[in-house]
Amino acid sequence: MSSGVVFSPYDYAVHTDPYPTYARLRDEAPVYRNDELDFWALSRHSDVAALFRDNTRLSNANGVSLDPAAWGPYAHKTMSFLALDDPRHNRLRSLVSRGFTPRRVRDLQPRILELARHHLHPALESGEFDFVADFAGKFPMDVISELMGVPEADRDRLRELADTVMHRDEGVFDVPQAAMEASLNLVAYYADMLAERRKKRTDDLTSALMDAEIDGDRLSDDEIIAFLFLMVVAGNETTTKLLANAAYWAHRNPGEQAKPFTDPARVTDWIEETLRYDTSSQMVARTATEDIALHGTTIPAGARVLLLVGSANRDPRAFDAADDYDIDRRTETPIVSFGGGTHFCLGAHLARLEARIALTEFVELVKSYDVDTDRAQRVHSSNVRGFATLPVRVESR
Repeated sequence: MSSGVVFSPYDYAVHTDPYPTYARLRDEAPVYRNDELDFWALSRHSDVAALFRDNTRLSNANGVSLDPAAWGPYAHKTMSFLALDDPRHNRLRSLVSRGFTPRRVRDLQPRILELARHHLHPALESGEFDFVADFAGKFPMDVISELMGVPEADRDRLRELADTVMHRDEGVFDVPQAAMEASLNLVAYYADMLAERRKKRTDDLTSALMDAEIDGDRLSDDEIIAFLFLMVVAGNETTTKLLANAAYWAHRNPGEQAKPFTDPARVTDWIEETLRYDTSSQMVARTATEDIALHGTTIPAGARVLLLVGSANRDPRAFDAADDYDIDRRTETPIVSFGGGTHFCLGAHLARLEARIALTEFVELVKSYDVDTDRAQRVHSSNVRGFATLPVRVESR
């Protein structure tokens, strides 16, 4: 830490704006060491992208979160195959993929549009609403619940539990008691749902996971519950944040905002630039399995290594004018928002589809909108970035 730059993923100032710190890390300490919290961090795009693909020197076996209670050999019990290495990772992911198919996601498209309209229409009628509480926070949870077969009556409660799992108070460097209790409640809920499906199958992902089989190998109940937990925490949270981040940054850049509102076909470009510029998942942790020599420094075997996704996507070594929010951006460099290699995010396709449907509906119904930036509040989480509240005023078409 001789460079003088200090970085902690628990720092509220980092939650407000991590990008100046990331810039210093990339320039002054591309291999950063935090002795107090016992982690190393990599911030340059080339390093992050390469190490996402490196299953030899980096392991997922202790999980992907720095929080001590979420770190260790049992991380897979709530983080599913995210916290496993091959061959266990490959086995579990292959079985899950038998149920969570592209076709199942594709067949859900008309229902995703219905759900987007269900939340968006009443919000737009009021003229002023909270983009997160009234739309972006409800819609992805409903999509995932629909996929899993969670009844509508239970969805608000599950969304509240998922939010509680992710929240961190200032100065808290571990999973809080409330988050642990919320996690247990989610696990108990899915266990009950699984017991119901054992008695009577339905046409949903939960039933499909129970029937998934490769050469006689099937998922255990614990494995199914862990995957459902992962979907509701990772899948719901990140899409909620993506939608609100897109609305916020377009508002902050009026020239860019005009592009998808003039031509709804540009919504995909809007999503991709938001994923690059201010991604929901800012960082993931790994364990070094051997000494890793980089930039004249050696990360020792056994160390905890943070891959700073948010920093990598803003690296001027990889992207021209990296700090500009530019919907017209054309680049050959892949963003690392969904990871890479064998652990590339299984839900990336669903997240992009949800965002495209939701934001296309938004631009087709809305002529213009304004964000009350003074009243907007950020989420406080060690690895997810986005808004807890985003008050907007809209003028409908």
